[in-house]
Parts: sequence; C-alpha cells; structure tokens
Amino acid sequence: MSHGDVDGNGNGDTDGNGDLDGNGDTDVDADVDAFEEELLARVLDALLREDAYGLRSRARTVRRADGDWLRMPLADGTTVALPVEPDGFQCEIRARRPARLLPEAHRPGPLVPDDGDAAARADGGGAARGAVGDSAAARVGAPAGAAEAAPEGIGGVPVGGAAGGDGPTRAPLCGAPSGAARAEGPAAPLGSGGTAPAVGGPQVPDDGDAVADARSYAPPGGATVLTTLDAVLARLRHAADPADRGLYDAFVVECRRALDAMRLHARVRPGVVERLVAAYGGRPAEQWAGVRGSLAYDTLAAFRDHPVYPTGRTRIALSDAEQRAHAPEFHPSFALRWVALPREAVTGDPARLPDWWPTPGALGLPSGLDGSHLALPVHPLSADRPLAAALRATRLTGRARLADAPWLDVRPTLSMRTVAVTDDPCTHLKLPLATATLGARNRRTIKPGTLADGAAGQRLTAAVLGREPRLGRAVLLADERTYLHAGHEFLATLVRRHPPGLDGCQVVPLAALLAPAPGADTRALVADALAARYYGGDLFALLDAYLTVLFEAHTTLFAYGLALESHQQNTSLVLDEAHGRPRLRLLLKDHDGPRVHPARLAGALGGAEAARLLSGFDDPRIRTDGDGPVADVFATITVHLCAGALAFELARLGRAPLAVLLRLIRDRLAEAIDRLGDRPGAPGAVLRARVLDADRLPVKAMVTAGSLLTKQRSGAADINKHYVTGPNYLLSDGGR
Repeated sequence: MSHGDVDGNGNGDTDGNGDLDGNGDTDVDADVDAFEEELLARVLDALLREDAYGLRSRARTVRRADGDWLRMPLADGTTVALPVEPDGFQCEIRARRPARLLPEAHRPGPLVPDDGDAAARADGGGAARGAVGDSAAARVGAPAGAAEAAPEGIGGVPVGGAAGGDGPTRAPLCGAPSGAARAEGPAAPLGSGGTAPAVGGPQVPDDGDAVADARSYAPPGGATVLTTLDAVLARLRHAADPADRGLYDAFVVECRRALDAMRLHARVRPGVVERLVAAYGGRPAEQWAGVRGSLAYDTLAAFRDHPVYPTGRTRIALSDAEQRAHAPEFHPSFALRWVALPREAVTGDPARLPDWWPTPGALGLPSGLDGSHLALPVHPLSADRPLAAALRATRLTGRARLADAPWLDVRPTLSMRTVAVTDDPCTHLKLPLATATLGARNRRTIKPGTLADGAAGQRLTAAVLGREPRLGRAVLLADERTYLHAGHEFLATLVRRHPPGLDGCQVVPLAALLAPAPGADTRALVADALAARYYGGDLFALLDAYLTVLFEAHTTLFAYGLALESHQQNTSLVLDEAHGRPRLRLLLKDHDGPRVHPARLAGALGGAEAARLLSGFDDPRIRTDGDGPVADVFATITVHLCAGALAFELARLGRAPLAVLLRLIRDRLAEAIDRLGDRPGAPGAVLRARVLDADRLPVKAMVTAGSLLTKQRSGAADINKHYVTGPNYLLSDGGR
C-alpha cells in the first residue's frame, strides 16, 4: 500500500472517492517510510496532547464521512486541517494514522459546528499546571518574560550541534522541505464546497520565516496533503509565536535526529541481539540473571521509544560515532577518564568509596598527589571541553590533573550517563554527560544538589519501608548515599550500589518488559519469556502480580506524603522463586526527584523524625504545601507510565482487550487505595478523589516545557512536573 493511501483502499485518497472533499484530486507525497510515518504521528500526538501553541483548544472539529478533522488556525492567518481519531491515553484524540496535514489557502471563515467534540473542550487542553489543584494554573504559551532564541549549550557544546552524522553538522532549520509533496489538482478547503480561494486580507508578519508562505503549500486552485516530517513541521511553525520559533526550530532538529536514530536502530538491532545472545545466552528469562544480566535488558529497552515523549531516542549534541561507542543500544564497553582534584575542593565522604577506587598514583599521575588529591571519574564524552570549562568555572584549572590513560572498564546502562563497572557489576557510576534527552532543557549533567537529594530521598523511603515490614520485603532500594562533587555540574559522580542477593534473580527494567525477546518467535516479548518461566505462560498473571506490588508500594508511600519519580527506567522487576512459588519484587533507584507533603509525613512519623528526614533535601520544590503535587506525581508516573502505558501498548499488540487490561489496573489500584481508609482527608480518600474517580488526570507537558517554550513563557517551575490534563481512562467510560 502506498503511503499516500490514507484509508487502505490502495488508490491514494482519504475517503475512498479519490480526493479529500469530493471536489477535486489531491496528490500526496509517497516518499515517507514507516519510521517517518510513525515518528510524525507521535510528534503530532504530543502537540495535540499538550495543546502546544493552542493547536487543540483553538481548533474546531469538522465532521466528514471519513472521520473527524481538526481545523487549526495558524499565526499567519491561514488554517490547516488534521485528521484525528479517538485515543484515550492522556488525550481524547490523536492524529489519525497515517498522519498527514492539509494546508488550507484561506483565512478562517465560518466553521462547521463541532457537535460537542471533546477534542475542543476548554478543560482538555490549554491550561497547564504546576500542581493540580494546589497551585495557580499557567496557560501553555502565555507570554511572561523574554524568550530565548535557542537552547543553551551543554558544557560548551551547542545544543543541536550534531545532526546525525559521525561529525557535528548543523542542518538548516525548517527550510524548504526535502521531498516536498506535489500539488497536481485542485482541492477545496474542508467544508468549503468549492475551489480554494487565494490567501487574502492582512497577514501576520512572518518574522523572517525561512519557509515559503502558505501559497507555496496551497496555491490558488490546489492544495497538497503534507505527509513528510519536514513538510508538516515546517507548516506548523506558523503556529508558534515569532518569539518562540528559535526553540521550535531546535525541536525540528530534535525530530530529525530521532528519525535518524530510528532508522539506525532498525539496521543495527539484529546484530546487537546476536551479540547479547552470544554473551549472555539465548534464553533471557533463565540466563540473563542478576544485575549483570540487567545490562542486556537495558540494551533491549534502549531500542524502544519513550511511552510519551516522541523523540526520546534523540541525544542532543552527540554524533552517531559518539553514540555507537557509548550508548546502551550498542552495548559497548569503554574505559573512563579520571581527574585528580584537591581534596579540599571535593564534597563527599571518601571513606564510603569502593575498595578499588584509584589513587592519583594508580592512574599514572605523580604519587605525591595521593595525599592531597582525590580521583574523580569523568565520562569520555565529557573529558574535553566540558571538563575544561568546569575547571575554569571552579578555578581549579591549575590545581587539577587529568590522567592521560583511561582506567576502569564500564558498560552503559539504559540512562547512558550511568555506567556499570565491568568487574563489579553491582556498582554503577552516574556521571555528567554533555547531552540532553527528552527535551533540550533536560540536561544530563549532575547538579550537586541532586546528589544530596538522592541520598535524602533514599533515607526517607527506607524509613517508610522500615515501618511497613510486608512492603519492605517487596521493595528494594539502590544505595545512593555515596557521592563526590566539586561544586559544578560536570565535576560530580554518584556511586550506586545494588542490594545483595540478586545474583539468581531476573532484574528487568520496566522499560524492557514489552521489548521483543531474542528468539525465533518475532511476536514474543520479554514479558512472555518471564511469564513462561514464572507463571506457567500466563502473561495476565505476571501483570496482576506486578500491579499488585506496584500499587501497594506507591499508595503506602503516598499515605506518608511521599511520591517517587520511579518511572519505567527507574523501576525494575526482580523475579525469582521463594518456597516453591514465584516471587515478584520491585527495585527502585534514582531517588532525587520526589515530592513530599511535610504535614502528612509528620502525621505519620512524628514531627521531629519528619523534620530530620526532610532536612537533607537541597531542592525546595521537593516539599509541597498539600497533597496535590504528590498526587500529580503518583498519577503521571505510577499510573500513566508504570501501568497505563503497558495496558495501551499490550492492547495495540492484540494481547488482550483494552477494557480488560484497564479493569485490572483499576481493580488493583482500588484495592490498594481502600486499605488506606476513606474518611475525609485520609490518604485513600484523597487518592480516590484525585486519581481513581477523577474526571481528568494530570498529564506531563514534556515537549512544551522541555523544548518548545522557555520556563518564563510556559510557567514551568520544574520542566518534568509541568502538566496539562487528560481523560481518566480508569473510569468506566474511559474518561470520555
């Protein structure tokens, strides 16, 4: 089937009659591969979900025989039409597959009534919130302060500088689209019933837009369906305020890099999986054991997309060659660089470091430095410009010594900046990396304060688990109390130790659960292999056991006023057998981004103990004034990413009806909530009102806050905790 055929009838039209609206032929661009088609759909889904630039809230729904279309006004006075279909996971609608966009060569006129379409409901889009119900809402895109022209660099490396080759190059931003679609026949605007008029009337200034104006896409007498990533994003550039277009252009580069990565991953994955099988064995659920085996699962997970963020495979400012040598999807091994810093400049407890930690002399530096200096590991990708800039900023240039020879072999984990020590796989080192992922502002450096926050978060979570013996046996914590830093985001390291006793267990990051498993059955998932070993092949039983532990753990933590940023990368399933029965536990790591309600914590632990545990946090945003921000993290992380995302993907794979999977989630969540009590103000009553029975749930606006807008314009206090709202798919009607 041609990619120009949008209804599956093989003739390139949209509703089976050869054109878009029954009044002319419309040509479409067929130069779109499956990867570009998939990425374009995910990007459009994200823009709709977050109501970026008001695309959804300002749109009107046009009812047509082939389905609904959104007519969206742009800043240049024209409109575009986007076909949509029902979704339900964090948004009522998504871009209809295959995704495409129709520019309309006219100024918006009378619109077809939307007949109450939920897509245009005011509360479904524009209002972004920092914490649902507990802080003032900030409208996405509301002007508030000056916008920056482009994202700042990372460690001296310009963001977006590498454009997909082995060396850094800079692609033209939103220029004339490559492989542009053709317009060979007339097509009227949707609902117009006639030939498209020329664009007329006053036009919004284009502010130097590099793209030709709307008439290049839809000249008088004709229109073109846009199906390529470049063409669609170039047209949607007109939705952005001129002050935001520099950031939009950077996001376009991010999208192109994601497409490059998708194609590269498809080429290399078979060979990588062969190497995994050779190194770890061909039966993952039996042979990929312990923390060492989890690295193989990390590699499988690295080939998967983020559940929500559309360009999660992009690592800004890193070339293909740099990623091949250091990224988890290639499963490489490499050695770290080391810098010796004056001991008085380093914060941390050297006595807690592993026994193998090198002295400066062991690194080939003068042995006289052993008493005065402390060795700090440096990621090879951060050892040049980023390190030099950090030493200048801390005035350590003349006193620090970089060892010439690398030392200590490691492999990357799923997060890439965290590496596992080859000869001590239970020890991981988290290192600053000169890149950004999941948005240009999600820099993968290490702010010194986050190290203290991680240690405090671990102590707080451990204190809660210690008061809940049954839960304490089901939830394991990585030890993140050992760290060093010299007051700069590129002079820091976290030493993460895994709990003992995992050697005979399957330690599987949640992000890998639905990855294809090695073997002849191309439909088999990692989850299938685990279910076959531990649950007699019953995938539903595995999910049931997982959801039971997940919700019991996080509802109990909520009762103490605590919610963790334990998303799919930070949560692992630990599977083994105990007393002849399967045992499923959770392993949690990265404890530095929680939300804590001090009053509720004090009510559970006592004021003095709560104050002691809270005193270690550096980031003031961690402490909240109410339950709302804590419930928001519970909903967006525990419910959406750790439960809902699995259900919707399994349903798309045909493993079970969506309604059955969502009922399982609701039932297990309800059971966990009911244990917390239902009196007014009780933790159970709060979670039931804010999550289980709420009409709408918070949804992370990750693209808006992370890439498209400055913090001043988005109003985001924390780009990873900035929200819009979406339907509650746990309700019997799916929130629609």
